[in-house]
This record gives sequence, C-alpha cells and structure tokens, in this order.
Amino acid sequence: MSINWQVRVAQLLAIEPQRLRRILIIGVPIIGGMLSQSLINLVDAAMVGRLGEVALAGVGVGSYASFIVVSSVMGLSSGVQALIARRYGARQHDRISEPLIAGLALAMLLGVPLTILFYCSAPLLLPLFNDSADVAAVAIPYFEWRTLAATLIGMNFVFRGFWSGLGESSTYLKVLLLMHLANVAISYVLIFGVPELGIHGYGAVGSGMGTAASMLLGTFVYFWLTFRRHLHRLPAITLPNRDTLLTVARLAVPNSTQQVLFALGTGVMFWIIGQIGTQEQAIGHILINLALLLILPAVGLGIASASLVGQALGRKDADDAYRWGWEVVRVAVFIMALVAIPLWLMPQAVLRLFTDEIHLIELGTWPLRITGFAIALEVTAMVLTQALLGAGASQQVMKINLIMQWGVLLPLAYFVGPYAGAGLTGVWILQGVQRISLSLVYGVIWRTKHWSQIRI
Repeated sequence: MSINWQVRVAQLLAIEPQRLRRILIIGVPIIGGMLSQSLINLVDAAMVGRLGEVALAGVGVGSYASFIVVSSVMGLSSGVQALIARRYGARQHDRISEPLIAGLALAMLLGVPLTILFYCSAPLLLPLFNDSADVAAVAIPYFEWRTLAATLIGMNFVFRGFWSGLGESSTYLKVLLLMHLANVAISYVLIFGVPELGIHGYGAVGSGMGTAASMLLGTFVYFWLTFRRHLHRLPAITLPNRDTLLTVARLAVPNSTQQVLFALGTGVMFWIIGQIGTQEQAIGHILINLALLLILPAVGLGIASASLVGQALGRKDADDAYRWGWEVVRVAVFIMALVAIPLWLMPQAVLRLFTDEIHLIELGTWPLRITGFAIALEVTAMVLTQALLGAGASQQVMKINLIMQWGVLLPLAYFVGPYAGAGLTGVWILQGVQRISLSLVYGVIWRTKHWSQIRI
C-alpha cells in the first residue's frame, strides 16, 4: 500500500497515519503467514489428490485430528506474546528472555506427553472420524507423523509469540515461508519419490512426514535466528523462575483449552448440519472452510493488537492500549467489508470455485450472503479477543467464548436446524446473530477498561 493510500485510509478510519502504519507493519506479515498456510494446505491437497479419493480422505481425517493436537499447544503463543509485549513496553529488555525460555520449556513439558498420548491412541481415535478401513490405513500413519512433531509445533508457536510480542512479526513470516517451501519440496519427494535417484515414495503418508520435517527445519531456523543472529535482542539470557513459568502457563492454558474446544465445536456444528441433510453437509463443509479462510485478516490484525495493547500496558498507558484496540477494530472492519462485497454481489460465482453442482450452489447462496453481511460486524470480537489476550485476560476470554459456542450456538443450532426445520439458512442466520452478539459483548468489556488492571 502506498503512502498516499495509507494517508487516505487513515483519514477515512480516523486513525493517525503513523499508527495505521504500525498496525500494518505488525499485522500484515501475520496475515501473510496465515494465508500462506491455507495456500500450502491446498497445495498438499492437490498433491495427495493425485493419489485418489481414499488418500485424500485419509489425509483430510488425519489433518482434522492433528488440528486438535495443534490446538493443545497453540495457547503458548498468546501467553509468551502477552508477557514479552508487556516487558518490552516497560523497557525491561533484560527480562525478555525469561518468557521465551519458559515457553520453550513448557512446549517440551506439554508436547512430549501429548505426542505419547495421541500416537498411542491413533488406532482408536482416527476411526471415530471415518470407519472405512482403507481411509484409516492412510489416516493413522499420517496422523502419527504429524503427532511426532507436536513439541516442535509448540516451539514454533512460542517463537511466533516472541517475535510478535516485540512487534517484529516479519521475522515470523520469513521463517514460515521457508517452512512452507520446504514442506512442498520435501512432501513431493516423500509422496511420489524420485525413481531416477532410487528414492522410494511413501504415498499420502509422505505428506505427513514432509510436514514433520519442515517443522523440524523451522525450529532449527528459529533457534539460530533468535539465539545466534539476533542475540542482541536478548541482552541477558536468564533462565525463567517459577513465577515466570507459572505466568506463561496461566496465560496459555485457558487459550489452548478454548482452541481445542473450538476445534471440537466446529466438528459438532458439521455433524449438526449433517442431521439436516447430506447435501446441506456437503455445501456446509465448503461454507465453513471458506469462512475460516476469509476471517484470517481479522485474526492476524487481532494478534497485532495483542502486541500493541501489551506494549502500551507495559508503559502503563492504559488509554493508549484502549485506543489501539478500537483502531485495530476499525481497520479490520474496513478490510472485511471489502472482503464481503463479492459474497453479496456474486455468491454463486464464489461457490462455483468449489463445486459445479447447481443444487449445492443454490443451497449455499443465501448462507454465503449471510456470511458476507455478518463478517464485517463480527470482526470486533475477533480483534478484541486477541487484544484481551494481550492484556492477560485469557480466562475471561475462554469463559465467554465457550459459553457462547457450547452453551448458546450449538444447542440452538440443533434446535433451529434439524429439529425446527429452518434448514441451513436458519442455522447460518443464528450463527451470524451469535457472532455479532459476541462482538457487542466484547465491545462492552473493552469499554469498561477493567482489563487494564490485570497484572502479569
């Protein structure tokens, strides 16, 4: 974006240009990293898809199951980011290494037991998603390889939290892009082999092996960048004390719990849609994954807000932290409003990118329009969720999100859809109302400023 455009957008959103640039400097690399992950998932699917529908289904089942494992360690990122940002803002640079090393230690303490648990339970867990023996034959070893990288995944999230907390998310993007490129190259060789060189391919399972290998590479690069090339960012390498370990854990566990239950809740919603009908489930799968892709800019900006809010609170400037929250919300609403335009004007053209079935396109037209209407209004919750995590309010965020998803959305979705007969459109209207209501709840919480009193 050119400077002139930045100035015009800043004027439109009533944000000072330098503050808008700060938001974009932190947020854009995170958004780029998230979008690149989605693109790589599509590339993986394209490679495995050449092996047939059984291989594709097996990798799909293994990927969903592995998302639960990933969710278990995802909270480490927000915990480390919140503490790093707070100390960086307070100019306590000599204490920045403690949360980082604490996060890495927790990744080990959490990742190793998770690896043992899920690796040993894979033959029992994976058939729950699909009872086909052929699919399970692919899904189980694929999932096992992905699970072996659980500790590495946790460490990668810790490093993301560290660099984002410093406001230097471009480092995270560079490492992530390197990992993605390595993943494509390694997975291709492990899936198909190189007969000319006598290298044997492992089929769809090679995709899981390639992902694990790329995680290992990324972890090595992060360690090198952080503890060798950019060692000046850590003026003192200090082992974390008990309080720092407990603080990172206290901030991370609620978010990880929420992420796991969110993943499970998405699966339950998919099941509820399946109770309406097979066609509804087919188009519902497309709609859910499309929505998860479209909200990535808002989530990325939310992570940026966590750093900005945390640094402001570290400076003991609660008013500036409050201001950052609303300014990032305005940027996110502006971007998502632009994203929503095609969903309103040409929903059928968007759906044709994913299916040629006319009856499925017609079934998904109004739900997609509803998504377009709601998505610009629901981003307030996405941004302020991350901003509150940056302030250290992880337990409050967990409670609100779980109540709204498991206590409100899922029970009402079952009543409205399968029971009352409102169908897919009824479920999507309910989902939009629930998410807009969640934005109102978070808006009220942010206005109270009680979060500014949290000590971490």
